[in-house]
Amino acid sequence: MSMQIVPQAAEVKETAPALRGLEGCAIVIFGATGDLTRRMIVPALYNLQQRGLLPDDFAIVGFSRSRWDTAIFRDEMQAAVREFAGGVTVDEDSCKQFVERLHYISGNYNNGEDFQQLAAMLNTVSRQHNCGGRYVFYLSTPPSVYSDVIQQLGAVGLHQTEESDSWRRVVIEKPFGRDLATAQTLNAQIADVFAEPQTYRIDHYLGKETVQNILVFRLANHIFEPLWNRRYVDHVQITASESIGIEHRAGYYEESGAMRDMFQNHLLQLYSLVAMDPPVVFDAEAVGAEKIKVLRATRPIPLTQIDQWAVRGQYGPGWVRGEYVQGYREEENTDPQSNRETFAALKLYIDNWRWEGVPFYLRSGKSMTKKVTEIAIQFKRVPHLLFGLTPADTLNPNAIVIRVQPNEGFSLQFRVKSPGQTIRVHQVSMNFDYESLFNGEAPPAYETLLLDIMRGDRTLFAHSEWIEYAWGLITPIIEAWESSPASNFPNYEAGSWGPPEADALIAMDGRSWRRP
Repeated sequence: MSMQIVPQAAEVKETAPALRGLEGCAIVIFGATGDLTRRMIVPALYNLQQRGLLPDDFAIVGFSRSRWDTAIFRDEMQAAVREFAGGVTVDEDSCKQFVERLHYISGNYNNGEDFQQLAAMLNTVSRQHNCGGRYVFYLSTPPSVYSDVIQQLGAVGLHQTEESDSWRRVVIEKPFGRDLATAQTLNAQIADVFAEPQTYRIDHYLGKETVQNILVFRLANHIFEPLWNRRYVDHVQITASESIGIEHRAGYYEESGAMRDMFQNHLLQLYSLVAMDPPVVFDAEAVGAEKIKVLRATRPIPLTQIDQWAVRGQYGPGWVRGEYVQGYREEENTDPQSNRETFAALKLYIDNWRWEGVPFYLRSGKSMTKKVTEIAIQFKRVPHLLFGLTPADTLNPNAIVIRVQPNEGFSLQFRVKSPGQTIRVHQVSMNFDYESLFNGEAPPAYETLLLDIMRGDRTLFAHSEWIEYAWGLITPIIEAWESSPASNFPNYEAGSWGPPEADALIAMDGRSWRRP
């Protein structure tokens, strides 16, 4: 059974203007001819323009090794806007107005002369578009050139502001390192050039509307926060499953795997937001500090018993949504004997007053039954069911389910009596989803994050210390797995919910995975 939540009209209103703190600026996109720029960054900026959320004084400068010029860049990005700018109307006048803001320079990421030319172009562009010397440097490049770009920006002085009202910010895409050591090295290289308040480590999961709503749900509703602790919560499950496989990304995935690709960033971010204590104020420093406290309090996994705390898997052939798909080792450009995990599951404990003794189960995988990301807060069972007709342990406990994707929203599951002369207990759900409630889908994550970068709001971005604590938890597991190849890969069929070892991981505690 399901009940929809209907809002009171007076409550559906914006309480903070989206343009607050927004100033004219130029965004420099390194890797401007790449797929991320074409599919995500430029269409998101166009959408912001169409929604009236871009400042009038704004420009984009593309920098890449491709031998393009400004005319070619504008043509290519105009085509990208028409293909990928969903949710808004793309018309000739607005598209022309947008591409006139675009400029391009070809150069190498380790060539000082090319960066001198970039600095000269930015001076010209800033005057032409009245950007006031305010620059965002967006590294949409392979991680291998992050340090080159940062060092060259520092060498030509582009990290420094010249006027009191100008600023410089750098945006870095994941993966942020491969392990703890490489993350620490990259953090040090950034810190040599940019201060921490200038640095935005982007994770598109944090731009999703439901993820942002987690703290509002908890802290703006007095009925939930008192229950958000070890006294009432039995356990928490965080699932991020994909129905697709690696989709021609074998080169990346053979180096990465599920643990690096999903856990160090996306899943541990969700974990931190769900488990953190309320911040003193809602700003980047206070929220970031509470998220760091969660990772500091997380119990390290004992590597001598790793199989009781962490599980890995790799998909074999199977059926997904009625179509036959090949196994990971049969995918193009993968090693026929690959030991790379496409599935992982963890059990974590937080050693603090709020969560002592409450397990957090995290899992993520490719080629699974369906695409879904959700957080389930599973409450404890009632100690005794008074009605006598049904044993308490045969009924599902109450749960709050936070759907991150698809169909973003929340669900509260509880029990009621069904009509009739006898007492029969049924589970029902009260559901809230953005699309039906607010007459449309939530804005794409990149729009939210780009707007926050231009406004100087770092609340939804990872702090250097959080990054290192996250890698500190994950790196020992990765190293243990890489030093001891799995003997049973592939160990789950494509189209399933993962390997039986994952079911055993949670079953040893007397629990079971949800089937979203």
